[in-house]
Amino acid sequence: MSGSTLAESVQLDNDSGLGQLCANGSWMKTSVVEEKLDEGNIQEAESALREGLSLNFEEARALLGRLEYQRGNVEGALRVFDGIDLQAAIQRMQSSITEKIPSKKGRSRGEPMLAVPQNAAGLVLEAVYLKAKSLQKLGRLTDAAQECKSVLDAVEKIFSRGISDASVDNKLQETVSHAVELLPELCKLANCYPEAMSAYRRSLLSQWNLDTDCCARIQKSFAIFLLYSGVEVGPPSLAVQVDGAYVPRNNMEEAILLLMILLRKCCLGHAPWDPSVIEHLTYALSICSQTSVLAKELEVVLPGLLHRTDRWKLLSLCFSASGQIENALNLLRKTLQKHENADDTVSLLLAAKICSSSSILATEGLGYALRATNNAQGVHKHLEGVGLRVQGLCLGKLAKVSSSDSERSRLQSEALKSLDRAFSIEPNNSDLIFELGVQYAEHRNLSAALRYAKKYIDITGGSVLKGWRLLALVLSAQKRYSEAQVVIDAALDETAKWEQGPLLRMKAKLKISQSLHVDAIETYRYLLALVQVQRKSYGPNRNPSQAEDDKINEYEVWHGLANLYSSLSHWRDAEICLEKARALVRYSAETLHTEGLMFQRRGETKEALAAYVNALLLEPSYVPCKILIGSALAKMGQKMLPPVRTLLTDALKIEPTNCMAWYQLALVHRDDGRLADAADCFQAAAMLEESDPIESFSSIL
Repeated sequence: MSGSTLAESVQLDNDSGLGQLCANGSWMKTSVVEEKLDEGNIQEAESALREGLSLNFEEARALLGRLEYQRGNVEGALRVFDGIDLQAAIQRMQSSITEKIPSKKGRSRGEPMLAVPQNAAGLVLEAVYLKAKSLQKLGRLTDAAQECKSVLDAVEKIFSRGISDASVDNKLQETVSHAVELLPELCKLANCYPEAMSAYRRSLLSQWNLDTDCCARIQKSFAIFLLYSGVEVGPPSLAVQVDGAYVPRNNMEEAILLLMILLRKCCLGHAPWDPSVIEHLTYALSICSQTSVLAKELEVVLPGLLHRTDRWKLLSLCFSASGQIENALNLLRKTLQKHENADDTVSLLLAAKICSSSSILATEGLGYALRATNNAQGVHKHLEGVGLRVQGLCLGKLAKVSSSDSERSRLQSEALKSLDRAFSIEPNNSDLIFELGVQYAEHRNLSAALRYAKKYIDITGGSVLKGWRLLALVLSAQKRYSEAQVVIDAALDETAKWEQGPLLRMKAKLKISQSLHVDAIETYRYLLALVQVQRKSYGPNRNPSQAEDDKINEYEVWHGLANLYSSLSHWRDAEICLEKARALVRYSAETLHTEGLMFQRRGETKEALAAYVNALLLEPSYVPCKILIGSALAKMGQKMLPPVRTLLTDALKIEPTNCMAWYQLALVHRDDGRLADAADCFQAAAMLEESDPIESFSSIL
């Protein structure tokens, strides 16, 4: 009788209450053996099995230990297993197998490669496996892993060319599959992470004849280990690498490869569908900023495996993260249709968040945010703060494009109320704290902005660049330039070289504000040196997409230098810098603005005006050129005051806190005889100038 038949009969008879064991044409009652075991007579139980079923010593002991394990007596099973030298038994079995291996010449085409005594092999290997399970239950994890490994070592020696369907019976294959799956888990529980990694790779790269479900479980478990263990295991060894095959370089790449293979198996029906595979793959690819790759994987998932609204939601997340805002929003609009999932709170919040980044979409986003906030009840109560936050962001965007001063003031007030209510619900939300700091800074409530900027740095541990930038900008708006300089220097110490571009640009502008022009030039030169190193890192075949990913914007550096040299009347140097900037961005309102300033400072008024007009043709909402055109036209006489007033009013609708626009409007009112209006505008200009930062607060969003 085979080990498979014997094991199955034991299990079947125990379940049915018959309790009998069969082997070699004989049978006996289980109760006879169990009575002797209960009395502690292991030798007598073993003798009864050997005599009653014609078993040898190793077979009897293996079967006896299995009975003890099935009865739940783990310690008793371990005593039985310890009573025989399992390793010696395996070695004897291997020797007998080696003697029975036929030569290649004498083996017929249809004959199995190995003539394996699988009855004995199945029982002995199962005994070793059950010994490992017993040790695991007793907490002896290292010993359990060693015993489990010995099962696989023995199988590799027996089946030197791997296991095939024709060369192994079901019970032996079941033992091998269980051992392959158990070994890495035991290594992890014993905190032996390098051994766990080796066990995982061994289980997937060796020929164990695993079924698809078992292989899928191991792949998923290995991917989870790579993603979340916090241990860098390194790439596979050269011994297992195949020429021309892709070799993952680190944990993340290997985990993504495993998950993508597993997802493909699920989609093809070769493995059961597991939604958690999508969740882990989403996490991994999001960490790598490869959401466009995730979108492609989601698109090939067969209908029925994912509900269409869930697929649309996941795809919209992928598209929004990769900058494809329109595609993301269109998918969410489909999801939120009346006959789909119109009240899905998460979809509403995501749609509102996407819309909050655009003044054009802010009204639509506000509607989504209000619906989401109303739906944030019961199990979704924790999302109320998120709804209030995006509601405040949408209101803030609407305030910026409002045509009425009173309406703008009302919207700004409501935006801050919504954000404050969100803060009362989520006082430790770092993103919300940052947004409150920016909102208060833009409204020139600098004390509140400073408080939130400091709180943001505290809660993030100073690990996020934009927090340092906000703090430095608020200090610069308070004219505390030396303190802002200290903040910038501290941020530079905490920031990687390639992330320092915005900080160094701010440092140069701080130097200019303090009339330290030589220091500012040196800072710009250092920025240019970083640009050169950055460019060389891509090599000679640098493509446009790599240029867009530059951490230091070369155009901004040359443009900043051109402005600085122009203010110092170093015309030749300014023109050289402008040419460098034009070579990078051919048509730019900023470049034309700087060119116009150079003409104006040299007294070339017509050329300056032409440059300003060209800048507005490129970017109609470019406020600095509206102001300068208005200033130039105002000098042409009384008849030009109405169009000048219109230009300046338009500029203030776009940037209500632009102190220069208020000052020029005050001059227009004064020349037009509106002294009261002029006084109000002068006062507004003076107040705003006192709180004017070195860069716009919106530049850090």
